Amino acid sequence: MEAFLKTIEILGIFAFAITGIIEARRKQMDIIGTYSVAMITAFGGGTLRDLLIGHYPLFWIQNYSYPIFILGLSVLSILFLRKAESFSKPIMLLLGVLDALGLGLFSAVGTSYALSAGVFWFNAVLIGVVTGVFGGVLRDIICNEVPVFFKQSQLYATCSFVGAMVFVILSNYFPAEQTIPVTGCIISAFVLRVISMRYNIQLKF
Repeated sequence: MEAFLKTIEILGIFAFAITGIIEARRKQMDIIGTYSVAMITAFGGGTLRDLLIGHYPLFWIQNYSYPIFILGLSVLSILFLRKAESFSKPIMLLLGVLDALGLGLFSAVGTSYALSAGVFWFNAVLIGVVTGVFGGVLRDIICNEVPVFFKQSQLYATCSFVGAMVFVILSNYFPAEQTIPVTGCIISAFVLRVISMRYNIQLKF
């Protein structure tokens, strides 16, 4: 199970790092700015999660290859995202899909780690949401955008919350097979986010 969660974590880091790189390059940042935004996007949610559950060293410090991996992605971005036409509709669509994927992946990992640390299930759900959304919030703030989390737009944190709840519910039915709750969380959060973007579904009160 630990290896499975590690794989999910790596996929989440990759997805969120790419979204950070695309946003930074779209804002015409240099390699240092691009690397910084990618790091913050990929590690922001997980760092806050580790601080909340008292997990030390932080996951990206413990796994020293993660920052090196993101540096490689940032350098490659200079080759492929140099001109304004690079940010065509397909690239922006990719940004949305990867952001939705990262949301689901990190929501699952955050909820799982919180429950394993003995956190009460509802608080574990909230930690899952924080893990899923915080990196994207930091990315948008640094790139001078209003974070999706803070404005009335398509569902975002709600998708993470639903995914984390699915994790908790499935964990009760499949306590010995955690791959099922993790997969259920990722799929539900990802699908709900994609549907909300496609059909502009919003919460309006």
